[in-house]
Amino acid sequence: MAVPAAYLAVVILWSTTPLAVKWSGEGPGFLFGVTSRMLLGTVLTLLLLAALRVRVPWHKQAIQTYLFSSLGVFGAMFAVYWSAQYIPSGFISVLFALAPIFTGVLAWVWLGERSLTPGKVFGVLLGIAGLAVMFRSAITLGENGIMGILGLLVAVLLFSISGVGVKRLGSDLHAVAANAGGLIIASAMYLLVWAVFDGKLPTEVPLRALGSIVYLGVLGTTVGFALYMYLLKRLPVATLTLVTLITPATALILGQLLNDEVVGSEVWYGAGLISIGLMVHQFGHRLKLGRVLVD
Repeated sequence: MAVPAAYLAVVILWSTTPLAVKWSGEGPGFLFGVTSRMLLGTVLTLLLLAALRVRVPWHKQAIQTYLFSSLGVFGAMFAVYWSAQYIPSGFISVLFALAPIFTGVLAWVWLGERSLTPGKVFGVLLGIAGLAVMFRSAITLGENGIMGILGLLVAVLLFSISGVGVKRLGSDLHAVAANAGGLIIASAMYLLVWAVFDGKLPTEVPLRALGSIVYLGVLGTTVGFALYMYLLKRLPVATLTLVTLITPATALILGQLLNDEVVGSEVWYGAGLISIGLMVHQFGHRLKLGRVLVD
């Protein structure tokens, strides 16, 4: 698949994922929703591997790559599903727009991809300002709203660490194999957590929740993660996460139209500041704001 087509597919998937995450937790609860999604995605990914005749290597570097991948699949996604109980679905994409800022700093430390310039630092400050506005808007949702945003920040951090770690270690792995290795580890962890804290199969799953689980398991996990791994090996980390510049607006609009979510002006202001901060962070090196702060 061509890189532009894969990039567009990821944009569409990431725009629709927040609402599907919200819906998949209806009825049976978020833990059943995320566990069943990941199990379905793991089975389909293994079938895809068999069809492609691709093996999953288990040498030391491969295992390290899978562990970093599972940090995003389990750690970040668990935090996202938990947080989605308390906040509008569009908040997920808005907060994940901070991912390029996180990954930019981490990629500079681990991969030496780019320098920190005054423009980039200014972008970070704008992102923090947008985050502050989002926290203010969450106050109207009560204590649960603030907890939801804090949970999403944990998810963004884990997602960023996962992406940079995979980029650093997994350059020689097939994209689907790298995805499968992370899913296998993450699915085992999800099953363990579900068995300990729930362990009961629901007697009834609402049709919308079931459809969302299948959508996320088939497209979000199997196709989406594979495309993400494919692009991660071919694009700079921060360039890939520019997807998060587009998805906040689309996710907020979808939440309003399809789920009757109320999105106040402060949310749009916060999303705007985060998006502008992201643009400045990514392209601030072109601004003549002074000398490079850190070579």
